[in-house]
Amino acid sequence: MNYNLLRGLHILSVIAWMAGIMYLPRIFAYHAEVAVGSEMDQTFQTMERKLYRIIMNPAMVATWVFGLALIYVDAQGRGWGFLATPWMLTKLGGVVFITGWHQFLGSARKAFVAGRNLRTRRFWLMTNELPFLAAIAMVIAVTTEFMF
Repeated sequence: MNYNLLRGLHILSVIAWMAGIMYLPRIFAYHAEVAVGSEMDQTFQTMERKLYRIIMNPAMVATWVFGLALIYVDAQGRGWGFLATPWMLTKLGGVVFITGWHQFLGSARKAFVAGRNLRTRRFWLMTNELPFLAAIAMVIAVTTEFMF
């Protein structure tokens, strides 16, 4: 496959994934203020389920598949040692964090479905930007390929 096409598909899947990762906590912030079992509760549950299952999960899988393919292609030219460089370790650490955050959001969605949300609107609003901060570090790492 053409390397630039592979890179483009990876970027597009990251964009879709990050959109969902950043939007779902916003929905949770509004959802945290409605009565369990109300019509709005059901509406938010539908929105959250569709966002998570139809957009976020496929985008995460695509991001991982295209990212691993890029690593494989890069390793053919650079050797596998580039995985231990500071910039790549930063990128991989960010991927692990965002994947964990994705799973955390999935658990939170299930808690809302069960009527057991224990987090406040403030919590969701304050933590909403964490994936974007990780993304900033990851993009700077990949575009500069910094070394210590």
